[in-house]
Amino acid sequence: MIQSKLPDIGTTIFTVMSQLSAENQAINLGQGFPEFNPDEKLIDLVNKAMKEGFNQYPYMPGVAPLREELAKKMAALYGAKYDSLNEITVTNGATEAIMAAIMASVTTGDEVVVVQPCYDSYAPSIRLAGGIPVYTSLTPPNETNPSFSVDWDRIEASITNKTKLLILNFPHNPTGITLEKEDLDRIEQILDRHNILILADEVYEHIVFDKKPFLSLASRPAIAKRAFVISSFGKTYHTTGWKVGYCYAPSELSKEFRKIHQFMVFTVCSPMQYALAEYMKDQSTYSNLSNFYQEKHDLLFNGLSQTKFKPIKSAGTFFLLADYSAMSSKNEFDFVSDLTKQYKVGLIPVSAFYKDPTSTEANNNLVRFCFAKYDDTLKEAIQRIKDI
Repeated sequence: MIQSKLPDIGTTIFTVMSQLSAENQAINLGQGFPEFNPDEKLIDLVNKAMKEGFNQYPYMPGVAPLREELAKKMAALYGAKYDSLNEITVTNGATEAIMAAIMASVTTGDEVVVVQPCYDSYAPSIRLAGGIPVYTSLTPPNETNPSFSVDWDRIEASITNKTKLLILNFPHNPTGITLEKEDLDRIEQILDRHNILILADEVYEHIVFDKKPFLSLASRPAIAKRAFVISSFGKTYHTTGWKVGYCYAPSELSKEFRKIHQFMVFTVCSPMQYALAEYMKDQSTYSNLSNFYQEKHDLLFNGLSQTKFKPIKSAGTFFLLADYSAMSSKNEFDFVSDLTKQYKVGLIPVSAFYKDPTSTEANNNLVRFCFAKYDDTLKEAIQRIKDI
């Protein structure tokens, strides 16, 4: 018999709600993937790469043209200089990069500070590395602050002499909040006082609203020298199924990161890498993404404002939260389950992003909408919700 290393881990909420949506013929605004295909130009570039013979194992850390373009992008957007040969690794999606960074830096008994609500792969990855997840929390919306906010004092109070790593995710899934200059100042101060590393999950870096630039942690040298900065083509180019991500890290950290990477997946799909390298030479392929998603955000926000939901504006990502307290007193999971069955709209409870989804702390009458969908899909979902 196998003794499970993750005995308490079951099917993810995303799979559960997607299946429930399918069973009830509901519009699925739960799981975070775009409804639309990538640009035909990108698909053509993949076909071209295949026909030109790029179908065998590529170089383990990623093909040179793609790493070079990634280095150029980081320098142009954030003023951060990474050596494409030794400090950039192409990964099998951001989730593999997160796992590799944790496995490379965390050993038995090390503590890792995790800020909830958070992406569900963090804690299992920490536990598989022998580490201990230490949870702290964002401050939920209240009368004075309509969205989640970061309490840096609370985060720093979670750091001990056993802490090896702090995981930060901005733009933030599921809350949609992002960073200001003052936040980067606080992170620098924390690193100045504590000998820890940072894992920066920045997969939504190109989806930031209201004409604001994204402030990558890589833009601060004092942070970058101690950070794994991770992003993904899936969210940027509507290619979540391709599973191509990447990690920037100083050479010393990248060396250990690649040791894990080569024995997890070894390398990443060759034709996709060559196609992405060519496609991303045109900066407009990612620089216009914020405007594209802002329109969808505003469509959904304005539509929900005409219902009993109280929507919360997002600063980034393709997610939007809404308060349902005027509609129901049920806990978040029961509310979304009923909504899916009765009104045929599938959502995700924000409580699912907490260590204990059944706790009072996790249940704030909030649900997550994904607006990476066709406008007609969003309009139909809004119309169904108006019937409540």
